[in-house]
Amino acid sequence: MTTVLESLNHALHTAMQADPGVYLLGEDLLDPYGGAFKVARGLSTAFPDRVLTSPISEAGLVGLASGMALRGLRPVVEIMFGDFLTLSADQLINHAAKFRWMYNDRVRVPLVVRTPMGGRRGYGPTHSQSLEKHFLGTPGLRVLAPCDLGDPGLLLRQAILEDDPVLFIENKLLYLCRIPSGKDLADLELTTLNPDSAAAPGLDAQTYAPAYTLRMRGAPPARLTLVAYGYMAHLARQAMVQLAYENEIFTELVILTQLAPFTIQPVLDSVQQTGRVLAIEEGSLSMGWGAEIVARVAAALGPRLLASQRLAALDSAIPASGPLEAETLPDTAAIIQAAKKMV
Repeated sequence: MTTVLESLNHALHTAMQADPGVYLLGEDLLDPYGGAFKVARGLSTAFPDRVLTSPISEAGLVGLASGMALRGLRPVVEIMFGDFLTLSADQLINHAAKFRWMYNDRVRVPLVVRTPMGGRRGYGPTHSQSLEKHFLGTPGLRVLAPCDLGDPGLLLRQAILEDDPVLFIENKLLYLCRIPSGKDLADLELTTLNPDSAAAPGLDAQTYAPAYTLRMRGAPPARLTLVAYGYMAHLARQAMVQLAYENEIFTELVILTQLAPFTIQPVLDSVQQTGRVLAIEEGSLSMGWGAEIVARVAAALGPRLLASQRLAALDSAIPASGPLEAETLPDTAAIIQAAKKMV
């Protein structure tokens, strides 16, 4: 059994070994430090000419990497904290994601920008946010978020093989989560789906940006669909087990690894059976990913949708104080409480 962090680190080693055009750029990446969260550990030792440590300039980093991608390389940029993606928003939204259209499909930008998001570490308002919702809906930009199921490293490797820009969101607490084996999921039925029919050329379409569906093994039909991604999917899995054993409330959990371009079909397939949906995210509530989930389900099912709800962080800055931070961000108890009110 391995952790999400080890899986991502192995994926970077494998990608750089397989393709001399893969470069890693970011702050404090060189060994022995290996990056703030150690995803880059060992890479500068193994590939000293292709791990480029940089000044603190996220806009410069992503702009440089976009140019490298235009010239045929496959750069991977590490933004030390996802909060600072805002500094590279112009390069991502107005440049890397648009070049293919601006130049009549004569250029491609095989760029991956990966970054840790999320709180629960006491890092305060500017190092604890989940800002990915601000990049969703950008034409030309794929947004992926690994979870602790399947092979998170494979998701990253395939992102690196993509010929268009990818934003790869890694939750901080997800790094140390161990990837469960079949034995660990003995109480659950796991189904792996591939909602994206436009997998990158040469890739296995069955494993590219998968969606996972979990239900209690041998349980009665679920009465509620939980939808989540990243670390919130880990917490939702804990909640669904507790709801089943302690409250006899049976749910189905849909986990998406592709946040954009948006796909709703795996969620619809579940909600058509349960009639109820609870969308769960760590970002702030207003104008979020969960709102899009609920809106699309409602538009598709109309009166067949019996209940819908969103669970997210408060519309507030995230405090550095541990108890206050815990009050701001949704947790397993909050998922259980919300689910109880819906069934």
